[in-house]
Amino acid sequence: MTLTLRALLGASVAAGLSTAALAETITIATVNNGDMIRMQGLTSEFTAANPDITVEWVTLEENVLRQKVTTDIATKGGQFDIMTIGTYEVPIWGKQGWLVSLNDLPAEFDIDDLLPAIRGGLTVDGNLYAAPFYGESSMVMYRTDLMEKAGLTMPEAPTWADIKAAAAAMTDKENEVYGICLRGKAGWGENMAFLTAMSNSYGARWFDMDWKPQFDGAAWKATLTDYLEMMNNFGPPGASNNGFNENLALFQQGKCGMWIDATVAASFVTGADSTVADKVGFALAPDNGLGRRSNWLWAWSLAIPAGTQKEASAKKFVEWATSKAYLELVASKEGWANVPPGTRTSLYENPEYAKIPFAKMTLDSINSADPTNPTVDPVPYVGVQFVAIPEFQGLATAVGQQFSAALAGTTTLDDALKNSQDLAVREMTKAGYIK
Repeated sequence: MTLTLRALLGASVAAGLSTAALAETITIATVNNGDMIRMQGLTSEFTAANPDITVEWVTLEENVLRQKVTTDIATKGGQFDIMTIGTYEVPIWGKQGWLVSLNDLPAEFDIDDLLPAIRGGLTVDGNLYAAPFYGESSMVMYRTDLMEKAGLTMPEAPTWADIKAAAAAMTDKENEVYGICLRGKAGWGENMAFLTAMSNSYGARWFDMDWKPQFDGAAWKATLTDYLEMMNNFGPPGASNNGFNENLALFQQGKCGMWIDATVAASFVTGADSTVADKVGFALAPDNGLGRRSNWLWAWSLAIPAGTQKEASAKKFVEWATSKAYLELVASKEGWANVPPGTRTSLYENPEYAKIPFAKMTLDSINSADPTNPTVDPVPYVGVQFVAIPEFQGLATAVGQQFSAALAGTTTLDDALKNSQDLAVREMTKAGYIK
């Protein structure tokens, strides 16, 4: 080897070591669901194109993630450079000045390609404060083989009466097949996301136009009565501990006749990990004949906390992970069925994606959810499965604990509703909503 070649190689190695040593590390907090785990697995694609940036992940269960990122941003802790947050947090935190505007992302990001329903929930005063990684509504996922065996046909737009009848017909507890799996784990984004959306279809509201809590009304009692009857008679044991991930596992294992939950789950119940992948049908979330379905509207999004010292690097990652190119990357490696859904108009115009059996149902569900008009009777708040006020997070978690206890049998339905009413009146009075 010549001296010149040795020198060149030495310089190259030194440059590589120098680049690694100078790489800026960004820390990302995210939720432990399948799409986010997949994103972590593809991070090497990002770092290969951006060798000056190193990515560290903090992956947490949904309730824990919400607690940690809320504490960190409210106290200006600076633990994270990118946070995975939802449609509830973005408008509240954006108004507080806690998030970095993403309006200056490069033109190729194509902000106008974002689905209007999803983009609207992440925008405050014209500023996009989070980029959606995936968007979702909710729908019915059901076992076509069990429906056929029961002699039933699932309507494309079922009622709750249809759901109750199907749950009864498909239940076979001796063989560990439960007619229906629903969220029971306490949390404002767990059981209360589902139950709030369900209650909308029953004519319930969190608050009337004077911000008076409504848990002492007939509509909430009807909602909780039907929920508990379905879960106690046709649901799996230990349901009060089951959230999204637990019910997903049960469905994939063939133990759920139906599961009403996030549209994003469709690729997982029809994917390689599902033992019933070829036996799954989809329907709109149920209604109760009152003009409102029980579907929600949500996006898990990437946001940058104001005050981060690594804003430029963080924006590069956010742009990469929420771009059209990222969708194509996932499709090239795992097929179009596994790309993060519900964020871009162009995805639903793609003829390859249109072949996916749940694509149209997902888009229809997202487009039919109306956060500005979520309930049968008028309300003073925005939000379908949540109320977009800062107090909701703590209040709804406390109410969720009451409803989870009713499901577990440690309190009664009536006591759960009374305690929830008392909690809500106390909190809303303390916060100044009730004069």
